[in-house]
Amino acid sequence: MEETISLKEIFEVIKKRLLMIISMTLLAATAAAIISYFFLTPQYENNSQILVNQRNMETGQVTQADVRTNVELINTYSVIIKSPRILDIVIEELNLNMTSSQLADKIQVNSAENSQVVTVTATDPDPVMATNLANATVQVFEREVPSLMNVDNVNILTEAMLPDNPSPISPNPLLNIAIAVVLGMMVGVGLAFLLEYLDNTFKSEEDIEKHLQLPVLGVVSFISEKDMAQAVSSHTRKKRGKLSGASQKAL
Repeated sequence: MEETISLKEIFEVIKKRLLMIISMTLLAATAAAIISYFFLTPQYENNSQILVNQRNMETGQVTQADVRTNVELINTYSVIIKSPRILDIVIEELNLNMTSSQLADKIQVNSAENSQVVTVTATDPDPVMATNLANATVQVFEREVPSLMNVDNVNILTEAMLPDNPSPISPNPLLNIAIAVVLGMMVGVGLAFLLEYLDNTFKSEEDIEKHLQLPVLGVVSFISEKDMAQAVSSHTRKKRGKLSGASQKAL
């Protein structure tokens, strides 16, 4: 027979295990906060932009064909920027203790569709280094691209500037804590229903009727020690009262 659960039963399970659900939620939020603030290394980023713009040497004007050619070159330039040919020079100029592949992991190259502007983004735990990496990369690329491609169509559009109060892009403690709260609550609720499912004890007359398909003929109530002591004391007083009354009649 298929079992169903009512909305009332769902709320009863949550109410019964509410302390556990809250504890799981707080534990997850606390763990996320500790990891975000004390264990994850903050990462800063900064970006520089270059403009790919070659003019027709005869007319001195930029034609539609020139624009199309420049846009097509951007994919090639994106690969060249992150190549050892460029990054090895950046490493030498900044006196970095890393390989070109390690530096490439810190550099991202992006451009909007059909745009002649290329954005070079550098990421590093040090905001000053992130700024220097972005600027050095575009400067070296602008200087080296004529000898590599036999064209001089790259100009620095914007150099990275170090803000007065740089903010890390990661980690985001508030977002991490919010995600942890949701996950902790989900785990707590799931665990509550799992424990309820594994608990095969009968807790009410309805449980007996539901699972055994038998009518309930009577209920034996639970009596605490305090209630038992009060009942015995009351019974003893009544008994003494009756005995006292009987003695007085006999006299």
